[in-house]
Amino acid sequence: MSNKWIKKDDKVVVLTGNESGRTGKILSRKGDRVVIQGLNIRKKHVKRKAKVPTPGVMEMEMPIHISNVCLCNDEGKPLKLKVRESADRKKKELIYSEGKKEVVYRELRAPEKRGKGK
Repeated sequence: MSNKWIKKDDKVVVLTGNESGRTGKILSRKGDRVVIQGLNIRKKHVKRKAKVPTPGVMEMEMPIHISNVCLCNDEGKPLKLKVRESADRKKKELIYSEGKKEVVYRELRAPEKRGKGK
């Protein structure tokens, strides 16, 4: 599956690593790493600073490489997505197969037309 379709607020399942099989919502994505809510939690010791008024041990989610996660449905099963044009051919849709029927996962942005001239 192409990971370029994964974005913030999507539900994903972790495929490999210590958190494999667990699901969560994506909090942020930066480049090829994603931070998932409640997963890959590490402890960080912080000193008292202007930004951090309470010193001590802080638990925080750390990023996971995007190749280790996959979009999933409500039951937590991984999805294989395909791209197709909608019926009116103005938009593109991400779809997945559920049995013999195709289900729309999300609509993509409309492609911008590039023309010649001014």
